[in-house]
Amino acid sequence: MSLTAAQLRAARALLDWTQPKLAEAAKLSVPTIRRMESDRGPSASTEANVDAVRRALEKGGVLFLGPQESADGGAGVRLKD
Repeated sequence: MSLTAAQLRAARALLDWTQPKLAEAAKLSVPTIRRMESDRGPSASTEANVDAVRRALEKGGVLFLGPQESADGGAGVRLKD
C-alpha cells in the first residue's frame, strides 16, 4: 500500500509529533519530511525514505489503513489497539 501526504500528516498528528520529531525517529532530515507531507507527496521520495517514515510511525503506534480496511473505502490511519 502506498502512503499519501494526508496519511503522513494525520499519523503524525495522532502521535502529537512535530516534523522534527518524525525526522529524528525516521533518521531523515526535516526538509525530507516536509516534502513528503507536501502536495508532492511521499511518492516523490525514495522508497527507502517512505519505508523509514512508515516504520517510525508504526513503531510509534500508528496503523495505516488501505481502502479495503476503511469504513468509507478511503485510505486512512488510526492508533493501534
